[in-house]
Amino acid sequence: MSDGKGDAPVLKQPKVKVDGKERFSKLVDFLRKRLGKDHVVGLFLYLREAFSPGLEERIQTLFDAFGVDGRLVVNYATVPAWG
Repeated sequence: MSDGKGDAPVLKQPKVKVDGKERFSKLVDFLRKRLGKDHVVGLFLYLREAFSPGLEERIQTLFDAFGVDGRLVVNYATVPAWG
């Protein structure tokens, strides 16, 4: 994860490991809980500061296509920021 954009809070631990078999939606749920945004509609996640993948995409598929140096960088914001 990278730092939050806009008024999104910054994670205390910005690096997390996620099972590649999981769907992107699991990462969204995890981040909502970590940020205390369980009931907030506005949480937007992006890859490469450009686009938001589908919630059904597998993390491994996204990593294979967009990972760099062994990491998949996910940016997040509470308002639409890119794409």
